[in-house]
Amino acid sequence: MKSTSRKQQILQALAEMLEEGAGNKITTARLAERVGVSEAALYRHFPSKARMFEGLIEFIEETIFTRINRILDEDTRALARTQAVLYLLLAFAERNPGMCRILAGDALAGEVDRLRDRVAQFFERIDLQLKQIMRESGLLEGLETPIEPGVASNLLLAVVEGRIAQFVRSHFTRKPTENWEAHWEVLSAGIFGIPEPCPDPFTEAASETSSSTQD
Repeated sequence: MKSTSRKQQILQALAEMLEEGAGNKITTARLAERVGVSEAALYRHFPSKARMFEGLIEFIEETIFTRINRILDEDTRALARTQAVLYLLLAFAERNPGMCRILAGDALAGEVDRLRDRVAQFFERIDLQLKQIMRESGLLEGLETPIEPGVASNLLLAVVEGRIAQFVRSHFTRKPTENWEAHWEVLSAGIFGIPEPCPDPFTEAASETSSSTQD
């Protein structure tokens, strides 16, 4: 338990430093000082800085895909599922600024290629999930999107990634959920032909995407 707790402290400190120091390179010396341990102690828990970043990526993956599975279990409608998945991503980004730098790739400059590959795979999984939801909409609900599901899913994901990039570029002042209701009405009308009301920011779904790695 002690080892697990220390790992969580290291990851939490890394996430906080990513949020505070946009553009500043994070060294293991600075991270060790932040945690209050020696660099040697850091390496007892993580063999490299890359593994620390992978720990945060694993947290992102587990949080997002666990919640997506719940979304799919709770609602069978394609439009509602799509809306919930997109809002989940935006709300998570808004509540976890430091991790947005990982998703946007900003924090991974100069790091090993496998970290960027892992983030790319994360978004590919989201793309595939959205594509599957839209394909099922035609089979189960008789809904036909004006464009091929793969093209539609790529468009929606590009919008989400763009909002995350704006959040990072604005030094976390331009919120990912800002004006999302109006944007979603346009997107849903264009892709599904049915405008869908957007949930208010920081609903229960958003609250479940807290940046704390202590749970």
